[in-house]
Amino acid sequence: MTKTEMIEAIKTARKKQNTTWAAIAGAVGLSEIFVTSACLGQNSLGAEDAGKLVAFLGLPADVSAALQECPLKASGVETVAKDPLIYRFFEIAYVYGDSLKEIIHEKFGDGIMSAIDFTLHVEKVEDPKGDRVKVVMNGKFLPYKKW
Repeated sequence: MTKTEMIEAIKTARKKQNTTWAAIAGAVGLSEIFVTSACLGQNSLGAEDAGKLVAFLGLPADVSAALQECPLKASGVETVAKDPLIYRFFEIAYVYGDSLKEIIHEKFGDGIMSAIDFTLHVEKVEDPKGDRVKVVMNGKFLPYKKW
């Protein structure tokens, strides 16, 4: 089974069961963002976690095997996404990226924020003027090695 076939099988089962990404993540015991990312082919799961996921969704073993394969991350991205929600994250990076870089370097020194040793949470914040999206990224600082 290819990653593309795996993604379609998971999406179909999720829709058929009328379940949420949060419920799937709860069944696996990992974060909603990470499990969703694995289901969409951008991360992989270990055998035990993949087994929990396919059991919850009632999917065959070949989906579990595909979930365990290391992905080729962002392989479908050649240009900036046209989807408005995803594009806004590109926009945030374009508008605030240099500022984030300056502030991170000022506070930590020359280095980067890891996207490997990393967590990401999305929260809904109720607001009478319109609900808000709160995105919290937490990545380990990795200083550049000097030699």
